[in-house]
Amino acid sequence: MKARKNAAPAIDIGISAADRARIAKGLSRLLADSYTLYLMTHNFHWNVKGPMFNTLHLMFMGQYTEQWNALDLIAERIRALGVAAPGTYKEFARLASIKEVEGVPPATDMIRLLVAAQEATARTAREVFPLVDKANDQPTADLLTQRLEVHEKTAWMLRSLLEE
Repeated sequence: MKARKNAAPAIDIGISAADRARIAKGLSRLLADSYTLYLMTHNFHWNVKGPMFNTLHLMFMGQYTEQWNALDLIAERIRALGVAAPGTYKEFARLASIKEVEGVPPATDMIRLLVAAQEATARTAREVFPLVDKANDQPTADLLTQRLEVHEKTAWMLRSLLEE
């Protein structure tokens, strides 16, 4: 078959097309969990009330801002692997392990829900590591390590608010 004159060259980064597809599939699940976590955190920022309002309002703002910035990094890594990144609510709902929260829970329930969502996102990131290791994909491994550090630390900080 003759190559088109203006066609983009094939991706040749040392990772097979099959491995790139598998890694991108895992990263798509991470993107979906990350977006769902972002939206949950932003929702709670808007709607928190009670004696811990100011503390939680500011804490949630820092968390959703960090999460928002991470979304771009994850999606761009998927694109660098040659796969289209998911970008609709429908796709995110299908791919995410985190379920949406309906209504406005009390502040302590918000914290519990965010701990669970942070840990779920960490588990999703960790599930991609075997694929990344097998494919010798250091940039994705670096991204996953950074995301794990953030999610585990944030879960710890939120959990500490619930301790006596």
